[in-house]
Amino acid sequence: MAIILTTERLRLRHAELCDAPAMLLLLNEAGFLQNIGDKQVRDLAGAELYLQNGPIGSYQQFGFGLYLIERLSDDAVLGLCGLVQRDYLDRPDVGYALFEQFSGAGYTSEAAIAVVQFAREQLGIQQLCGIVSPHNLASKRILEKAGMLQVGQKILPGSDKLVDYYQLDLV
Repeated sequence: MAIILTTERLRLRHAELCDAPAMLLLLNEAGFLQNIGDKQVRDLAGAELYLQNGPIGSYQQFGFGLYLIERLSDDAVLGLCGLVQRDYLDRPDVGYALFEQFSGAGYTSEAAIAVVQFAREQLGIQQLCGIVSPHNLASKRILEKAGMLQVGQKILPGSDKLVDYYQLDLV
Protein backbone atom coordinates (compact mmCIF):
# COMPACT_ATOMS: atom_id res chain seq x y z
CA MET A 1 0.00 0.00 0.00
CA ALA A 2 1.58 3.26 -1.17
CA ILE A 3 0.65 6.06 1.23
CA ILE A 4 0.89 9.42 -0.53
CA LEU A 5 0.15 11.80 2.32
CA THR A 6 -1.50 12.14 5.68
CA THR A 7 -3.38 15.01 7.24
CA GLU A 8 -4.69 15.51 10.74
CA ARG A 9 -7.58 13.08 10.16
CA LEU A 10 -6.89 11.39 6.81
CA ARG A 11 -4.57 9.12 4.89
CA LEU A 12 -4.49 9.32 1.08
CA ARG A 13 -3.05 6.26 -0.62
CA HIS A 14 -2.87 4.61 -4.00
CA ALA A 15 -6.07 2.80 -4.90
CA GLU A 16 -5.60 -0.92 -5.53
CA LEU A 17 -7.67 -3.62 -7.20
CA CYS A 18 -8.73 -4.86 -3.76
CA ASP A 19 -10.57 -1.53 -3.38
CA ALA A 20 -13.05 -2.55 -6.11
CA PRO A 21 -15.96 -3.19 -3.69
CA ALA A 22 -15.71 0.35 -2.30
CA MET A 23 -15.37 1.82 -5.81
CA LEU A 24 -18.44 -0.07 -7.00
CA LEU A 25 -20.45 1.55 -4.22
CA LEU A 26 -18.97 5.03 -4.65
CA LEU A 27 -19.39 5.15 -8.45
CA ASN A 28 -23.07 4.29 -8.08
CA GLU A 29 -24.03 6.72 -5.32
CA ALA A 30 -26.69 9.25 -6.31
CA GLY A 31 -24.39 12.23 -5.71
CA PHE A 32 -21.63 10.73 -7.84
CA LEU A 33 -24.01 9.96 -10.69
CA GLN A 34 -25.56 13.43 -10.55
CA ASN A 35 -22.44 15.55 -10.12
CA ILE A 36 -19.69 13.54 -11.81
CA GLY A 37 -21.42 11.17 -14.16
CA ASP A 38 -22.30 7.56 -14.80
CA LYS A 39 -19.12 5.51 -15.34
CA GLN A 40 -21.25 2.47 -16.29
CA VAL A 41 -19.70 0.39 -13.52
CA ARG A 42 -22.24 -2.19 -12.35
CA ASP A 43 -20.19 -5.07 -10.93
CA LEU A 44 -16.87 -5.85 -9.27
CA ALA A 45 -15.19 -6.66 -12.59
CA GLY A 46 -16.24 -3.24 -13.88
CA ALA A 47 -14.93 -1.58 -10.72
CA GLU A 48 -11.59 -3.36 -11.12
CA LEU A 49 -11.42 -2.21 -14.75
CA TYR A 50 -12.26 1.36 -13.65
CA LEU A 51 -9.43 1.27 -11.11
CA GLN A 52 -6.95 -0.25 -13.57
CA ASN A 53 -7.75 2.18 -16.40
CA GLY A 54 -8.34 5.17 -14.10
CA PRO A 55 -6.37 5.78 -10.91
CA ILE A 56 -3.85 2.92 -11.25
CA GLY A 57 -3.15 3.70 -14.91
CA SER A 58 -2.76 7.37 -14.05
CA TYR A 59 -0.15 6.62 -11.35
CA GLN A 60 1.84 4.71 -13.96
CA GLN A 61 1.44 7.23 -16.79
CA PHE A 62 1.58 10.58 -14.96
CA GLY A 63 2.97 9.86 -11.50
CA PHE A 64 -0.28 10.97 -9.86
CA GLY A 65 -3.98 10.14 -9.89
CA LEU A 66 -7.01 9.83 -7.67
CA TYR A 67 -6.09 8.53 -4.23
CA LEU A 68 -8.23 6.56 -1.82
CA ILE A 69 -9.16 8.60 1.27
CA GLU A 70 -9.11 6.69 4.56
CA ARG A 71 -9.98 8.08 7.98
CA LEU A 72 -7.06 7.61 10.37
CA SER A 73 -9.22 6.95 13.42
CA ASP A 74 -10.83 3.79 12.04
CA ASP A 75 -9.44 3.15 8.51
CA ALA A 76 -12.89 3.78 7.00
CA VAL A 77 -12.79 4.38 3.24
CA LEU A 78 -14.32 7.83 2.70
CA GLY A 79 -13.89 8.28 -1.06
CA LEU A 80 -11.34 9.58 -3.57
CA CYS A 81 -9.31 12.75 -3.96
CA GLY A 82 -6.37 13.53 -6.19
CA LEU A 83 -5.23 14.77 -9.56
CA VAL A 84 -6.63 13.78 -12.94
CA GLN A 85 -4.90 14.57 -16.23
CA ARG A 86 -7.80 14.93 -18.65
CA ASP A 87 -7.00 15.02 -22.36
CA TYR A 88 -9.16 18.11 -22.85
CA LEU A 89 -7.55 20.19 -20.07
CA ASP A 90 -4.08 21.72 -20.24
CA ARG A 91 -3.28 21.13 -16.57
CA PRO A 92 -4.12 18.53 -13.90
CA ASP A 93 -7.63 18.69 -12.45
CA VAL A 94 -8.21 18.40 -8.71
CA GLY A 95 -10.91 15.76 -8.44
CA TYR A 96 -12.76 14.25 -5.51
CA ALA A 97 -15.78 12.17 -4.58
CA LEU A 98 -16.89 11.27 -1.08
CA PHE A 99 -19.42 8.76 0.15
CA GLU A 100 -22.52 10.74 1.04
CA GLN A 101 -22.54 9.42 4.60
CA PHE A 102 -19.22 11.22 5.26
CA SER A 103 -20.08 14.55 3.65
CA GLY A 104 -20.37 17.72 5.68
CA ALA A 105 -17.48 16.94 8.05
CA GLY A 106 -14.80 18.82 6.11
CA TYR A 107 -13.01 15.68 4.90
CA THR A 108 -13.09 16.62 1.22
CA SER A 109 -11.74 20.12 1.85
CA GLU A 110 -9.00 18.70 4.05
CA ALA A 111 -8.03 16.19 1.37
CA ALA A 112 -8.20 18.70 -1.51
CA ILE A 113 -6.04 21.26 0.31
CA ALA A 114 -3.49 18.53 1.06
CA VAL A 115 -3.50 17.38 -2.58
CA VAL A 116 -2.86 20.94 -3.80
CA GLN A 117 0.05 21.25 -1.35
CA PHE A 118 1.38 17.84 -2.45
CA ALA A 119 1.16 18.89 -6.12
CA ARG A 120 3.17 22.02 -5.39
CA GLU A 121 5.75 20.65 -2.97
CA GLN A 122 6.27 17.04 -4.03
CA LEU A 123 5.30 16.92 -7.71
CA GLY A 124 6.47 20.39 -8.75
CA ILE A 125 3.26 21.06 -10.65
CA GLN A 126 2.88 24.75 -11.46
CA GLN A 127 -0.80 25.00 -12.43
CA LEU A 128 -3.96 23.14 -11.42
CA CYS A 129 -7.58 23.41 -12.41
CA GLY A 130 -10.96 22.18 -11.26
CA ILE A 131 -14.21 21.59 -13.07
CA VAL A 132 -17.59 21.48 -11.37
CA SER A 133 -21.24 21.45 -12.32
CA PRO A 134 -22.68 24.97 -11.93
CA HIS A 135 -25.33 23.75 -9.46
CA ASN A 136 -22.83 21.93 -7.19
CA LEU A 137 -22.27 24.66 -4.60
CA ALA A 138 -20.56 22.35 -2.08
CA SER A 139 -17.95 21.33 -4.64
CA LYS A 140 -17.36 24.95 -5.60
CA ARG A 141 -16.66 25.78 -1.94
CA ILE A 142 -14.11 22.97 -1.77
CA LEU A 143 -12.22 24.30 -4.80
CA GLU A 144 -12.28 27.80 -3.33
CA LYS A 145 -10.98 26.55 0.04
CA ALA A 146 -8.14 24.90 -1.88
CA GLY A 147 -7.26 28.32 -3.30
CA MET A 148 -8.85 28.13 -6.74
CA LEU A 149 -10.70 30.91 -8.52
CA GLN A 150 -13.43 30.49 -11.10
CA VAL A 151 -12.20 31.87 -14.42
CA GLY A 152 -15.02 30.84 -16.75
CA GLN A 153 -17.00 27.91 -18.04
CA LYS A 154 -16.29 25.07 -20.46
CA ILE A 155 -18.41 22.60 -22.38
CA LEU A 156 -17.17 19.07 -21.82
CA PRO A 157 -16.06 17.40 -25.07
CA GLY A 158 -18.49 14.86 -26.43
CA SER A 159 -21.42 16.29 -24.50
CA ASP A 160 -23.41 19.43 -24.04
CA LYS A 161 -22.58 19.60 -20.32
CA LEU A 162 -21.45 23.04 -19.17
CA VAL A 163 -19.07 23.15 -16.20
CA ASP A 164 -17.57 25.96 -14.18
CA TYR A 165 -13.79 26.11 -14.67
CA TYR A 166 -11.42 26.99 -11.82
CA GLN A 167 -7.65 27.63 -11.89
CA LEU A 168 -4.78 27.91 -9.46
CA ASP A 169 -1.19 28.92 -10.19
CA LEU A 170 1.18 27.26 -7.73
CA VAL A 171 4.31 29.28 -8.54
